[in-house]
Amino acid sequence: MLAFTRLFMLCLLAAAPYAAVASPVAKSYHESRRSIPAGWTPVRRAEADIVLPLRIGLVQSNLHNIEAYLLDVSHPDSPNYGNHWNAAQVADTFRPSNETVDVVRSWLVADGGIDFQRISLSGNGGWLQVDMTVDEVERLLGTEYYVYENLDSGAEHIACKGGYELPGHVSKHVDFITPTLHFDVSLKSRRSSKARRRASMASSSFSPKVGNPFKDIQSGVSNCSEQLTLDCLRALYDFNYNPVATDRNTVGVVEYDPDHYVATDMDLFFSTYSKSQVGQRPKLVAVDGGVLVDYGDILESNLDTQCMMGLLGPKQEVQLYQVGDGVEFKDLSFNNFLDAIDGSYCTFEGGDDPSFDAIFPDPAPGGYKSKDCGTAKPAYVISTSYGYDEAQLTPAYVQRQCTEYAKLGLMGTTILYSSGDSGVAGNGDACLDPDGTVDYNGVIFNPTFPAGCPYITSVGGTQVDPGASVTDPESAWMVLDVFYSSGGFSNVFAIPDYQKSTVQGYLKNYPPPYSTDICNFTASRAYPDLSANANNYSIGYNGELAPVSGTSAAAPTVGAILTSINDARLAIGKGPIGFINPAIYSPFFRDAFNDITKGSNPGCGTDGFNAVPGWDPVTGLGTPNFKKLLAKWLVLP
Repeated sequence: MLAFTRLFMLCLLAAAPYAAVASPVAKSYHESRRSIPAGWTPVRRAEADIVLPLRIGLVQSNLHNIEAYLLDVSHPDSPNYGNHWNAAQVADTFRPSNETVDVVRSWLVADGGIDFQRISLSGNGGWLQVDMTVDEVERLLGTEYYVYENLDSGAEHIACKGGYELPGHVSKHVDFITPTLHFDVSLKSRRSSKARRRASMASSSFSPKVGNPFKDIQSGVSNCSEQLTLDCLRALYDFNYNPVATDRNTVGVVEYDPDHYVATDMDLFFSTYSKSQVGQRPKLVAVDGGVLVDYGDILESNLDTQCMMGLLGPKQEVQLYQVGDGVEFKDLSFNNFLDAIDGSYCTFEGGDDPSFDAIFPDPAPGGYKSKDCGTAKPAYVISTSYGYDEAQLTPAYVQRQCTEYAKLGLMGTTILYSSGDSGVAGNGDACLDPDGTVDYNGVIFNPTFPAGCPYITSVGGTQVDPGASVTDPESAWMVLDVFYSSGGFSNVFAIPDYQKSTVQGYLKNYPPPYSTDICNFTASRAYPDLSANANNYSIGYNGELAPVSGTSAAAPTVGAILTSINDARLAIGKGPIGFINPAIYSPFFRDAFNDITKGSNPGCGTDGFNAVPGWDPVTGLGTPNFKKLLAKWLVLP
C-alpha cells in the first residue's frame, strides 16, 4: 500500500477542473513550493480512485496573542511571571471557533460535493477529516497528484505537484491540508565525531563515527580539551548542586527508535565518572510502543542519557521518552512525541499526519497496535538532540509545530533543542539555491528546525581550546574544519519581541557581510539562544570510553543545569522556570553567562558568523554560569 507523505512544486493548473466546481469564488495558492526535495522524482500520475485521508488543520483561536500570553508568564518583569496555565486553559483558549468549523465544513459540502456525514471533527476541534479519492481532491484543491519515488530506498509516496488552492473565505480558516506538499524526511541527530562526514546529493544523511577510544583515561580537569568529563563541565559552568526536591522535579530526554542506549556502556561511564550511579537507568516512558531494541544506532542515546544522568547525579530521576515501536521508525517525527505529551495536539482522534509522521496503530507485523495521545506527562525540562533543515518542511507545518512548543511553555515546560553541527549550512552541509532547492554547492544559508522556532531554547556548541584550562575562556565549537556550531536566522519565523533589542544591537555593532539574499537577518528569529561545551565528551561506547562531539552534548548539559535550578525553586515553594528565553534575554540576566568571543561557524562557501562580545549567531548569549543563574531565578516569583 502506498504511504502518503508531503510534497510540492509549482502547480500546473488547468481551467477544466473548475468546470465541475459549483462555487465561482476566486481561488489562490494556500501553500506552494518550487522544487522537489533531493532524492525524490515523479514516476507517474496518481490513480484517480486512490483514497486519500484528507485532513484539514483548522486555524486556532487567539494564536495572534500566543506570544503575548507566553511573555506574560515568562518575562521577569511581568506581574504574572511563573503563573503557568493548565492543559484545560490552553485547550479552551486556542480551540478553533465554531465559525471556522462551519465555514470549512460547508466548503467541503458545497464545492467538494461531500456528504455531511463523511466529515469528522477531531476531539479537540482542531482538525476536519474526510476520506476522498484523488479525483475528488484534485478538483477541490485545483491541483494534480503524482506518485514520487525515493531514489535511495525505492519508497513511493503520493503528493501534490507544486501547490494547492483554496477560496479566500476558506483560506483564512485553514492552517494547512494533508496529504499535499510534504515529503517524509528522517530526523537527524546532532552528534558528530572526529571523522569527516560524507554527504551525497540524494540525501542529507551522513555516517558520523566516534573518535578513537581513549588509551589513558582521566577523571579530573587536567585535559578537558581532549577528554571532556563531568568534572570539566562542573568546573566550566560553576555547577555543583545537591538536589533536595527530586520527588517534585522532572526532566527528560527524547530518543527515536531504533536509537537506543546500552546498559553496559552506561555502567562503564558511571564506574569511571560517577561510581554511585552504577546500575542506575533512566525511567523508560514508552511513546507509541517505544522500546529499547537490540539494533540501530547507540551513539546518540548513549551520549544524551550519560550526560544528563551523570551531571544530575543519583538522586534525580531522568525520564527517557523512547518514541517508536522498533518497527515503524523510518517516519518518526517530533509530532509523534508531541501527541503523547499533549493530547490536544493529536490530529484526529489520536491519529496523526499521514503525509509526514509515523502512523499508529502500526499495521506491520509486530507493530504497536495502539496510538499514544496525551498518555505521557511532559517533564519540566525536555532535551532533544535531533533536528531537520527548515527548508525540508513547509512554513505551515513548522509554524503549527512551533505553536505547540509555545503551549508547552505556557504550561511551564522548558524545551531545549540542539542547534546543529553544520555552521550556517543544514544537515550534511547542505545549502540552498535561490529557488529554495537544497544544493550542496549552494550559497544561501540553510537554517535548522526546531532551532529556529522562537518558542524553544536553541543550544549551540563551544569548546576548550587545545592546551587551555577550564579557567580559560572557551571558543565556538569546531572539529577538523568540518563541524561547527549551527546558528543564524530563520527563513520562516519573525524575530520575537524578547530578542529584538539584543539582536538589533548585534546587527548594528557587527553587521554581517552578506546580502539579505544570502541570509535573512533583517527581521528574523535568530539562534542559538545559549551554548555549552560540545567537544570530545568522554562517554561509554561499544565497551570503551571514547570522544564524541556535537551540540547533542550541549543540549542535555544545559538541561541538567536548568533542572537543578528548578529543584532549588521547587524546594522553596516556587514553580518551574518554564520558557526561559524572555528571562535570559532580559537585562536582569545579562551577566549570568560566560561570553564567547572566539571562533565562527562557516558554511555555504562563506566564513559564516563570528563569535563576538554579547549575543552572536554562533554561541548565542554564551555558556551558563550556574551560580549566577540560580541566584537570579531564586529571586523571581
